[in-house]
Amino acid sequence: MTASSGRSVLTGSIGAFRGRVGLATLCFGGHQIGEVLVPVLVGVVIDTALRTGDPAALLGWLAVLGLDFAFLSVCYRLGARQAWIADVCADQRLRLLIARRLLAPAGGAERGRLPGELVSIATSDTKRVGLINFGLPLGLAALAALLVAAVALLRISVPLGLLILLGTPPVLYLIHLFGRPIERRSEAEQERAAQAAGTATDLVAGIRVLKGLRAEPAAVRRYARTSADSLAATLRATRSQAWFSGTVLIVNGTFLAVIALVGGRLAAADQISTGQLVAAVGLAQFLVDPLQELGWVNERFAQARASARRIAELLGAPAAVGAGSAPPPTRVDGALHVADLRHGSLTGLDLDVRAGELLGIVAADPADALALLSCLAREADPEHGSVRLDGVPLADYAPESAREAVLVAAHDAELFADTVRANVGAAAPAERDLTPALAAARADQVVDALADGADTVVAERGRTLSGGQRQRVALARALAADPPVLVLHDPTTAVDSVTEAEIATGLRTLRHGRTTVVVTSSPALLAVADRVALVDGGRVTALDRHDRLLADRARYRDVVLG
Repeated sequence: MTASSGRSVLTGSIGAFRGRVGLATLCFGGHQIGEVLVPVLVGVVIDTALRTGDPAALLGWLAVLGLDFAFLSVCYRLGARQAWIADVCADQRLRLLIARRLLAPAGGAERGRLPGELVSIATSDTKRVGLINFGLPLGLAALAALLVAAVALLRISVPLGLLILLGTPPVLYLIHLFGRPIERRSEAEQERAAQAAGTATDLVAGIRVLKGLRAEPAAVRRYARTSADSLAATLRATRSQAWFSGTVLIVNGTFLAVIALVGGRLAAADQISTGQLVAAVGLAQFLVDPLQELGWVNERFAQARASARRIAELLGAPAAVGAGSAPPPTRVDGALHVADLRHGSLTGLDLDVRAGELLGIVAADPADALALLSCLAREADPEHGSVRLDGVPLADYAPESAREAVLVAAHDAELFADTVRANVGAAAPAERDLTPALAAARADQVVDALADGADTVVAERGRTLSGGQRQRVALARALAADPPVLVLHDPTTAVDSVTEAEIATGLRTLRHGRTTVVVTSSPALLAVADRVALVDGGRVTALDRHDRLLADRARYRDVVLG
């Protein structure tokens, strides 16, 4: 991903809220100008007291000073409000863009990235980019403050004003140079942190499996290595930030010391008054804030550029499948024709699924099943060959249209953190009765066992349910969707044999006349299928009824019963 893509993320985040950013800049500018006027007005008050001794004039200038304080306070509050709103809105906008890209039917954005890395990009990186909407107004206002301070100093003394005008650009350039290492190391820090978060997410998701395999020590070592890499990258970035902050203070302090020295010499030579000296010293002290703010803004921009590139890489990730141009089918009979399919481990698979048929598929190699399912789900376009639905290539349809017609229920389908009822009805019309689907999947038994029945809230990924309960609820969700073509992958591996037989009967009854494909090695499910296809070596090697295949095919017996 090019740097220009990262810049487009930055400019887009600013441009989308340019009204608020502009208003914040004006308000912050007003605040900074008010700050500049404080030492100038204090100098005027001192000179007025020393020269005239007029109480009325002195009170008048003190009143002006008080109004200035009120003005700069109101300006800062208004500016901060607008800047923070632009900040959080830009953060939200980027999160929504990332969510839309991740949920796009064509997929591809999640490829090669752990879940934790995606979370890191959608939280930490978006926040860093959004923060530029707060930093930019501050930076522009700081520049305005330097300009106004220079003008004020020019009115007090030409040498002091010229010193500010001519000295500020080299100081800003040095600050920019010192910020470059932060950008490089910040990107590395975010990458390592995302990897650590991804590893942690995987370990938490698979904690039960790890405990079952007694693999906790290996998992701890894996996370410790990743965490150590993340810590090392963070320390390098932190050292860069500390070095940058210290260097900025030295540069700013040296610059301000020179200003104070020149002002003191001018006062000693009676070229400026006492009040003007006080004003000049006050302005020199005031300059610490805008110069430090410019350093802070430069640091934030360095981090934002690194984060913007990561966001741009995700948003610009190529789609996993083509968009398709055919209109959605108005009627789906459900006939599938797979011709010479070559994808992954498949080496030329041919298969016909009749409309309304319940077909079982037994794959000797699980990789063959996964390759076929990815093509049926339009998660990947085949390398060669085609999958046709009622004579139309599935790849011609948009991914969302294809998936409305052919629903693939994955073996590891997750449940949402919601009620059982909401999970089962997630893909079904609101008015649909969920009772038949619950009964066919024997999820009605799950509902009866829960304290609040179908209104029981399950934890994320259904962790408060047993493995068998989760499978039955997930199967009920697929059945409740009632698609024209339903493809199930090992839907009963975690249930007991009695329940599995009941599910097989319920599936056969509920899906009667609707095309259903079950990829499984379960004898109970295969026994109710109209036909069963044996996939071995990447192609179909046998196609017949389950009982005949058991009697005639030794390889089939080995896979199903072995």
